[in-house]
Amino acid sequence: MKTRDPRRLAMAAGLLVLAPMCAEYVTGYDDSTGDPLALAAGLLIFGPLYGAPALLIRETARRLGMSWPGILALAAVFGVLQAGVVDQSMFSEGYRDIPYWEEMVRPTYVAPLGLAAHTTLSFVAGHAVWSFGVPIALTEGLNPRLSRTPWLRTPGLVTAAALYLAAAALVLRDHLRTEDEHAAAAQLGGSLAAVALLVLFALSRRSRDPVVRNGVVRNGAVRNGAAPRPIAVAAGGLVAGLVFDFLPSTWAGVAAGLAVIALCGAAAVRLARSPEWTIRHAAALAAGALTARAAVGFFAVPLGEVPTVAKYAHNVAFVAGAVLLGVLAARRRGAA
Repeated sequence: MKTRDPRRLAMAAGLLVLAPMCAEYVTGYDDSTGDPLALAAGLLIFGPLYGAPALLIRETARRLGMSWPGILALAAVFGVLQAGVVDQSMFSEGYRDIPYWEEMVRPTYVAPLGLAAHTTLSFVAGHAVWSFGVPIALTEGLNPRLSRTPWLRTPGLVTAAALYLAAAALVLRDHLRTEDEHAAAAQLGGSLAAVALLVLFALSRRSRDPVVRNGVVRNGAVRNGAAPRPIAVAAGGLVAGLVFDFLPSTWAGVAAGLAVIALCGAAAVRLARSPEWTIRHAAALAAGALTARAAVGFFAVPLGEVPTVAKYAHNVAFVAGAVLLGVLAARRRGAA
């Protein structure tokens, strides 16, 4: 009889915790910043809300043999669901009385759609990259030998799905009860249509083994050339993350954000075709991006009263944690 592998369960548990930390805690924007007990309690909701989808994305991708563009497309699916359907922040002009919300929304607000281009890009790309893509890459990087194999069986997948649906229902219920602005039927329909298109795109991103004849790769999956060292890849992720996070909430900022995403995606796809590219490089890229988001937290003003010492201790801890995860992943050896 086949027994459970405790290492796979440990990897799944790690992702269940790391994803919500990357999604909600790394910048220290809330009044729980610097409060270990409040942060731990928040995982009871944020774990199912972010960790469970991260597991579902990762398990689906590895079972179907998806490449990273497919993984990020699935991550964007949950980004659209979160911002467009669950908490509906994408369609709010004054979300939860956040004082700077109007400054983010007004410059790029598109009245016929009832959304702002800047916040829509920030929410969807932010969830796709930092809430899901980064923790998946880092967790896999910590154990390369298990990075391409499923970690959960059917009961685990069902449990993850149930946890997500329960958490999403709680957040949606709270939004409908406490907020005056709710997404219209057309906005919900548009969000679900975008979800469907992203799923179709993800399903089309299936990895194919390269066909090599006479030393030449026929399908273009792999190219000759050396991949840069992981530290250089991490530096690239750091710079790209900082640029994206500090862009202004204007149409020029939206255009620049799209350009950053396009350039980073094109560069990553090209570099990943090198036979020397490994899971260590993907983890290094994720660590650089996570360090950038953690560093931005030093400039964030938390919502509510947070002692100065607690705020900066929180920021230092998360920057150090991001760097440490990158170092640990970079030092791992094994098949990937």
